[in-house]
Amino acid sequence: MTPAPVPAALLARLARTRPDAACTAALRSGLHARRLLLFKSLLARLDRQRTGASAAAGERFARHWQLLEYAERRDPAPVRDVLDYPLTGAWLAGALTAPEGPVLDRYLAYFGSIAATAALRAGCDLRVTLDAPAGLLSLPGLGALRCPSHRAELHARGHTVRITGGGQARALLLRSTGGRGRPAGGGPGWSGLRVLDGGNAVLDDLNPYRVPPRGIGAVAMHAADRAAVAQEPWARRWRQALALIEGTDPGRAAEIRAIQRVLVPLAPVTTTAYDGRHPMSATLRSAPGGVLTSLPSGAGEFAEVLVHETHHTKMAALHERVPLYRPGGEGLHRVGWRPDPRPVAGVLQGAYAHLALTDLWRRAATGPGVPAAWRRRAGEQFAQHREQVAEALSILQESDELTNEGRQFTGGMKEHYASLGASPPAFG
Repeated sequence: MTPAPVPAALLARLARTRPDAACTAALRSGLHARRLLLFKSLLARLDRQRTGASAAAGERFARHWQLLEYAERRDPAPVRDVLDYPLTGAWLAGALTAPEGPVLDRYLAYFGSIAATAALRAGCDLRVTLDAPAGLLSLPGLGALRCPSHRAELHARGHTVRITGGGQARALLLRSTGGRGRPAGGGPGWSGLRVLDGGNAVLDDLNPYRVPPRGIGAVAMHAADRAAVAQEPWARRWRQALALIEGTDPGRAAEIRAIQRVLVPLAPVTTTAYDGRHPMSATLRSAPGGVLTSLPSGAGEFAEVLVHETHHTKMAALHERVPLYRPGGEGLHRVGWRPDPRPVAGVLQGAYAHLALTDLWRRAATGPGVPAAWRRRAGEQFAQHREQVAEALSILQESDELTNEGRQFTGGMKEHYASLGASPPAFG
């Protein structure tokens, strides 16, 4: 399935960074098409490299693929939801690049959890045995069961889902009427994911693929331990941040709820490659729709993270549909928001996210009912971000690494930047 071309009018609207329901729908459609294409690439790899995985791993993967197809025929919507889960994308990227042998076998084993979750969400009756590497069975978007035996039996019939993982590890989950909701329940050894207020996003501190094994750039990223996450106000900060954005720019709050599906807590960063002045946050190109972040200090800082990372997701989804820059560029450029020189791809990503924040600050500085502290910060940040975006746009407009669509896109960004003015009107 190949994503449809992006119309010029849609590209122009996306360049403005403003929330737009039609743009969000188009990006989500493109992400789904891309996800299906990558699954087909994995199938092609296994068909082409028949000795890449063990015979047992290949046969097990084929059975789980049949289960996924069965679930898709029964009810495609929840299956699509599981396949499009951001951390499914992180797993898929690893599976496509895993070296042949035991590493690839481990990636293929996890596909059983994806297929079983899809079948559960689709309301299928099933009985299946799944691997539980490291003694943990992870069901993407739902939760995990400790499995001392490293294997689990999953039996679903009607509204009841029973999972047994050896010893005292047992979970009893109940499916909602209609089957499309997340099965919920509990039992010894079971840890369910917490659904965040105001949308469909979950706080995922269990998925084995939630953090890239090699970090990002020079910064190592470590997942926060669940015990620590439970003691910290992640859900409350999320709720407060969305409320702050809602009071400043309701459209942006709605956009975040529509785009972001998972929040991954990171442990505090101590490496010297990171200055520690702001929370460490990231969006994986393989997992758009997921925010990885250390705990922000308050609602305002969390709001900035959410707006920033949402625009990294939008850019990642757009670039998959229409390349905005050519691969392999070697030019490095200084930007105001990073101490290290950035390639054109990084300049474009950062300029887009900072343009969205500049737009937010302008509205926060002038909107009625905005808290005084948030208003004061908006005035300060507007000037700083505006200057940084101006420098980055100059770099992009002079670059020969952008595609025609990339030049059109940055031209639209420049128009929106100009419309924001030199300072927020009536700031006080």
